[in-house]
Amino acid sequence: DESGAARSNRIIELFGGSDADTLAGVDDAGTLRRGLEDRFRLRLYSFDSDASRIDAPEEMAFAGERTSLPAALDRVRQEMEGLPVSGIVVATDGADNADEPIAETLLALQATGLPVHTIGLGSERIAPDVEVRRVELPRRALQGTTMVADVIVSHAGLSGRTVRLDVEDDGRIVGTQQVELGVDGEVPIQLQFTLEESGPRRLTFTVESIEGEAVTDNNRRDALLEVGDDRQKILYFEGEVRPEIGYTLRAVKEDENLQVVTLVRTADEKFFRRNVDGPEELPEGFPTTREELYQYSGLILGSVEASFFTHDQLQMMADFVGQRGGGMLVLGGHRALAEGGYAGTPLADALPVALDVPDGPSFVEVTPELTPAGRRHPAIRLTGDATTSADRWASLPPLSSVNVVQRVKPGAVSLVSAIPADGSAERVMLAYQRYGRGTSIVFNVQDAWLWQMHADMPLDDLTHETLWKQLLRWLIHDTPGRARLDLVEDAAAMNEPMTIRAEIEDARHLRVNGAEVTATVTGPNGVPQTVPLEWTVERDGEYEGRFVPEEPGLYEVDVAAASRGGDTPRLVGEGMATTGVAGDSVAGRGYFRAGPQQREQFGAGRRTELLRRISDETGGRFYTYDEAELLADEIQYTESGDTLREEHPLWDMPILFILMGTLLTGEWIYRRRRDLA
Repeated sequence: DESGAARSNRIIELFGGSDADTLAGVDDAGTLRRGLEDRFRLRLYSFDSDASRIDAPEEMAFAGERTSLPAALDRVRQEMEGLPVSGIVVATDGADNADEPIAETLLALQATGLPVHTIGLGSERIAPDVEVRRVELPRRALQGTTMVADVIVSHAGLSGRTVRLDVEDDGRIVGTQQVELGVDGEVPIQLQFTLEESGPRRLTFTVESIEGEAVTDNNRRDALLEVGDDRQKILYFEGEVRPEIGYTLRAVKEDENLQVVTLVRTADEKFFRRNVDGPEELPEGFPTTREELYQYSGLILGSVEASFFTHDQLQMMADFVGQRGGGMLVLGGHRALAEGGYAGTPLADALPVALDVPDGPSFVEVTPELTPAGRRHPAIRLTGDATTSADRWASLPPLSSVNVVQRVKPGAVSLVSAIPADGSAERVMLAYQRYGRGTSIVFNVQDAWLWQMHADMPLDDLTHETLWKQLLRWLIHDTPGRARLDLVEDAAAMNEPMTIRAEIEDARHLRVNGAEVTATVTGPNGVPQTVPLEWTVERDGEYEGRFVPEEPGLYEVDVAAASRGGDTPRLVGEGMATTGVAGDSVAGRGYFRAGPQQREQFGAGRRTELLRRISDETGGRFYTYDEAELLADEIQYTESGDTLREEHPLWDMPILFILMGTLLTGEWIYRRRRDLA
């Protein structure tokens, strides 16, 4: 790397040799080490995810899979506690990829008065090089869902080149895209693909290597995705009979992963139910209890006035999103939104749009227009790429809007604007926001079914079906169950503890403390291991445990919780949210992979700013490799540790008194002999 030498060689040049070599006068000790040993006693450590004592740098294998500067500094600080230490010297490229905050470590070093001097190794800019910097996609999706992964590709020294980015599903290419590299920096890419097989899928995102590239191990990243084939239930409630409900059911009829239960008010206290599991489901109309409503993963609310619901039901629907974590889709209509009297209700807080009460009639024809965010969002992509999808949206026939919705709330995102044909102010057609643990969406039109039946739409056009399938899958894709499993990371290092965390809730989705929670971990060998999870105390319903993977491969994790006490424990929940099943259990599981990590290959340039921060905040100094030899002369003695300062007048020290007397006597004898007295 730096001046044609490997960073490991630079370490040896600075600190090489052993104590025995130095004492024997062997001149192979590192240049900096010799200078330091003239003034100090040294204690050497090597570190990756932790620090350990060594006798010489030659003992290091340089094979660590990840680096934790906080853990290394904390270990040294703790071992040096109480000793008179003048400082810590850290020679590193600044890699810190263990995802541990360093601020607390620096505060502890400041409190002990222990300066850290950093020596930055390696070049800040690695070129030529291209790497897959980051991949973002959901941890879970339904089978057959069209997904869009947000990929960041960074590059240096390759301006003007074009490279290919592929995504593979266990070796089979499911998506590809050509990427044009501009000036040095990062290129955001949206890569679309569809996963047809269920179960845990290992996705590999790879950008092709360039001849002469400095580092090639950073050209690929893996991501673990769970593809479910279960059936999710969505409740669709309309306050009046209108075509929208029938065409929505038609659009998702062939989708085996969606069960849309419809409830239509046909007269006062009379309802028509469809797609229910039995006569015991919704017998009195819209749910009146949280247990009844929370069995669904999603809720669609059509044209029904707010006065139909009790205050508790309105609050219950808001809690369905914020507390239960469900998805809610509110459609436009004469009895919806502000026109339906929802302004000022608990439900209005959950919506992504401001409900401004209109002055009068508000019917207008509108045409859709994608916003910049809408062009990127996968749920409303009608074709294979963003450009053609935007063109398809622009060609759709007009719909009608009766709700004056013109503002989204702070934090909400507008995806589609509604452009009125009469030239009046632009409205919001489609917007969403995260509210608590769930997602709320407003689709501000009353006749989207026209995109199926309009005279300008070809008979074989699937725009309406595609849009509704994707909207409903987006609506419920991350709805949690009552036992939510969080593995913290989907890729674990071998023989290092990883955290298994679970959140346990009852049937009302209130968090449960003090339950008996266990995780069953089944590794590649097929042998299950039980890991007890203990309540963290810091948060309600949160339990944690540690597991150490000892062999590479895929691991399956199931979590079960039971109430303490009694002869027969009552099941609280099992696994991760995969269904909206009512009762005392929710089936599901989570996955992670264990094996060698490649974190050290990403962001391989020297992180000078981090190293300067460490030295500046602890009272040390930052050095480059060329400046490192100055450190031995500039480092100062400190009074850290159990140091006792003693002050003595010079005349009270016998050796100085004897020396002074000797000098005076010698001078008198000399002057006498020279007759100078």
